[in-house]
Amino acid sequence: MKVKELTKAEEQIMQILWQLKEAIVKDIIEKIPEPKPAYNTVSTVVRVLEGKGFIDHKAYGNSHVYFPLISEDDYKKFTFDKLMKNYFSDSYKSLVSFIADEKNLGLKELDELTELLNNLKNKKQ
Repeated sequence: MKVKELTKAEEQIMQILWQLKEAIVKDIIEKIPEPKPAYNTVSTVVRVLEGKGFIDHKAYGNSHVYFPLISEDDYKKFTFDKLMKNYFSDSYKSLVSFIADEKNLGLKELDELTELLNNLKNKKQ
């Protein structure tokens, strides 16, 4: 299945479903910080997510228990790939340079990054 981009509200609900594994709408609302949206609002977003193929449900009488069909890792990869393509021209060098500059990394953090890269390089050999 082709992963699609989520809205902010959809992503918030997916984060909760990934954490809970399965939930009814009331469980989802409990996890949303104040101010809590209306039940109908969350229910609508859940149905949209189901329509997009991100989640499915099991029916128990009048209750629907929703669960993710797309893993958090798959969505993370999709989002990261999109970020890399749209903002860094698929250049990891540009990404690391941006992080180092933007986050004002100190020598310790740069050394840790270098060590991480060396470890990854050794694993590939």
